[in-house]
Formats: sequence, structure tokens, C-alpha cells
Amino acid sequence: MFKRISILLLILSACSTPDQKSEPVPVLTGLDGKQYFEPERSETAQAKLDSNLNVAKKNFEADPSEDNYVWLGRREGYLYHYNEAITILSEGLEKYPNSYKLFRHRGHRYISIREFNKAIADLQMAASLMPRQPLEIEPDGQPNKINKPLSNVQFNVWYHLGLAHYLKGDFESAEKAYLQCLDVSDNDDLITATADWLYMTYRRMEKPEEAGKVLELIREDMNIIENDSYYLRHQMYKGMLPPDDLLKVSSSNEDVDLALATQGYGVGNWYLCEGDTTRAVEIFKQVTAGKHFAAFGFIAAEADLHRLIQAKK
Repeated sequence: MFKRISILLLILSACSTPDQKSEPVPVLTGLDGKQYFEPERSETAQAKLDSNLNVAKKNFEADPSEDNYVWLGRREGYLYHYNEAITILSEGLEKYPNSYKLFRHRGHRYISIREFNKAIADLQMAASLMPRQPLEIEPDGQPNKINKPLSNVQFNVWYHLGLAHYLKGDFESAEKAYLQCLDVSDNDDLITATADWLYMTYRRMEKPEEAGKVLELIREDMNIIENDSYYLRHQMYKGMLPPDDLLKVSSSNEDVDLALATQGYGVGNWYLCEGDTTRAVEIFKQVTAGKHFAAFGFIAAEADLHRLIQAKK
């Protein structure tokens, strides 16, 4: 097993030689059959990602521990090397079959490549294996502006499980997972993100009273560090912002395209729940025309478009 990973690392190193030119290989195929490729980056951004991956490789080669399997898989994932990440995490699970961390991260990457059933299976395993308490802070691979991790492992397992069910259109199962997620959302950022998906889930289930109660969790004095786009979506749900205002992302935003994917999906889903399917489809297409094909809003828009097209056949 360790030998196979070492061979894989050698292959990946060879493939990443700067002087070698080859045809780009798609990193995944969308639900509509569209192929997506690793994006171009600035030299600075690429160098940082490569450096972090090299550190993860060296740590793994020195000690193929559970955590080093996780970090090697995560670092490959940040580079959009999803199949490589899944291979590494899968081999880690051969050595550590009860690792809820490995199941959690492989489940996330199955969502990235649109393998929702496999994601659900992995995340359900993670949920069955992880301790309920104490909450375990999950280190950030891409630190936020205050350089402080805000999420915990339990949150991430339930959050991604709820998302996988939601993406399949199984809103009853999504509701159950998001309610569990809400129980372990221990700061304003986590509450805001969980409440948003739970609100949308209730809207899709045509449960307006339950959806309204979820909005009561969102306060004006919340301290939001990461999830500004979700907080804006809540303002829209409450009628404090017109829906289309969320499609006008400020140029001062750190990642305009990512913010549009997140905010745009919420707007499209709102129109869909209000019965304006035509406008919803327009917005979903706008979201999926963006570059962040791994963003949850992008995948959700793609999944809804796919279902709407299938329903017409």
C-alpha cells in the first residue's frame, strides 16, 4: 500500500515537471457531460500550492500516518487533483479502516466529482465512526483572514452529508443531516451556513413555517468571518435585500466569481421556490458559466438544471 502511494507520488512529480508539455486532462465531468480542467493560476498562487503539496509529500514519506494521508489527500484536492486525492484517501482507509477523518475528506471529494451516492456512503460512515463530543477543531488548509480555524470535524461531516443528499434532491435526508449539523454549529459562521442550507431545504420541501423558524437564528449582531455570502442570502430571504442585488457582487470581494456562485445559487433557488422557473434557470446558467466548478453553489445549480432538464423529457 505505502509502496503504491510512493509510486503515485513519483508519477505525479514527473507529470508536474515545468518543461513537459502535454494535452490537459479533465479533472472531472459535470452532470451535463461538460468537462472541467485545472484552472490557470498566478505564479505566486501556483508556487504556494506546490510548496504545500511538497511538504505534505515529505511528511507522508517520512510517516504514512492517518493525518499525513489526510493532508496529502487534501493538498492534492486543493490543486483540483481529485482522482489522485481519492486514490490517496482510499489507500489510507485500507490502513486505517475506522478513520472518520479519511471518510469525511473522501466524501467531500466524491461531491467534487459529482459521485453523490459514494459521497453519502462515506459521510454516513464518518458519522457512525466519529465521536459526538468533544467537538474536534479541523485545521484549515486554506486559512481565513484571521488565520483561525472556525469549523469542527463533526460539523463538516454533517454539513457535507446534508449537501450530498440535497444535491441528489433527497430533501428529507438533507433535513435530518442539517439538523444534526446545527447542533454542532458552535459559532456564527457555522450557524449562518447551516441555517442557509436548512432554509433552502425546507423551501424545497414546501415547509414555509419551518423555513421561517430557521431565519430566527440569524441576528443583526452576528460576527461573520467567512460566510458573508450566506449572511447576505439570509438578508434576501428576510426581505431586507432584493434578490437581484446579490447578483451584483462587489469588485472589492476577494473572489468575485466564487461569491457569485454562492450568492447566485441562493437567488436562483429563491426564484425556483417562488415558482419563477424561467428566472431560476437563467440564474443557474449564469452560475454554471463561472469558473468555480467545485463550489457548492455551482454544483447545486448544475444539479438543479440537470433535474429540470430531465423532468422535461
